[in-house]
Amino acid sequence: MGKGGKAAEPENMGAWLLGVNNIKIQPFKLPSVGAHDVRVRIKAVGICGSDVHYLKTMKCADFEVKEPMVIGHECAGIIEEIGTEVMHLALGDRVAVEPGISCARCQQCKGGRYNLCPDMKFFATPPVHGSLANQIVHPADLCFKLPENVNLEEGAMCEPLSVGVHACRRANVGPESTVLIIGAGPIGLVSVLAARAFGSPRIVIVDMDDQRLAMAKSLGANDAVKVSTKMEDLDDEIAQIKTAMKSNVDVSFDCVGFNKTMSTALGATRPGGKVCLVGMGHGTMTVPLTPAAAREVDVVGIFRYKNTWPLCLEFLRSGKIDVKPLITHRFGFNQKEVEEAFETSARGGNAIKVMFIL
Repeated sequence: MGKGGKAAEPENMGAWLLGVNNIKIQPFKLPSVGAHDVRVRIKAVGICGSDVHYLKTMKCADFEVKEPMVIGHECAGIIEEIGTEVMHLALGDRVAVEPGISCARCQQCKGGRYNLCPDMKFFATPPVHGSLANQIVHPADLCFKLPENVNLEEGAMCEPLSVGVHACRRANVGPESTVLIIGAGPIGLVSVLAARAFGSPRIVIVDMDDQRLAMAKSLGANDAVKVSTKMEDLDDEIAQIKTAMKSNVDVSFDCVGFNKTMSTALGATRPGGKVCLVGMGHGTMTVPLTPAAAREVDVVGIFRYKNTWPLCLEFLRSGKIDVKPLITHRFGFNQKEVEEAFETSARGGNAIKVMFIL
């Protein structure tokens, strides 16, 4: 029902809920649409590594699934109902959805860093339900209208792309910043796209997988270095990275978060440069921090993102970023295909972004 109308009582709808080592469609009752909310019919949902972790172990970092939970947080859809106070959206609008609802009252929120809100309610982070469902109800100010030339799949990709955009902002990447990216998984690849869009003149990426490195080069990385998991190879690999960069490394993104990858970032980055820890592979790391500190290498971290959707959509609209090559597999919204999609994502291999399309 449109503006000013009384919202209909939400009906039971289909959602894919996690149980112990399974995911299956179950009836799920939507909350009512509040004055500042919208109801969105979901049309595209991407699978994130955290979704796979929850499915396999019922845990991710310190979060644990203790009761059935709707999974998924990378999503886009079409507006089907609008709260009475919503003025910037209309029925039928296609929107990309930012999945985290902050409290707007704490010190972090008031200071503009709402991604650090201690009371954040984030899709598919227990106990908050996610977006692998026919419909969701969400605050309207977290739903962003898609430009005419941006499709719903690309809209869903704004969520992972936001991580790369936020990392580039945190590290002040610009036209004078050479960038090293460690890890050519989905986040490493969107970081390539973001660094290029922010104007980096030269990007080098490292990984253990030839296929991922080739993909990174096709997306805009200037050179690639294949590395191993062995710490004894570290010095030689850092030398290879510096040769491939053809100049100093100004900024390094560690998109993995292991002892070796962070040691590589710290060792390869020039004096006075920046290392941005993006990946969170290890909760505790032992790394050569003192030598890096003596060279005044700044270490910054990121957690999710903030205020990134408008810029992501502008990058997509203008063509400065093309995320379509990252979507390697597509599945439908049915029980069989949902199970196949998660198996495909968990296997890795040539699967980069697995997407549900309705």
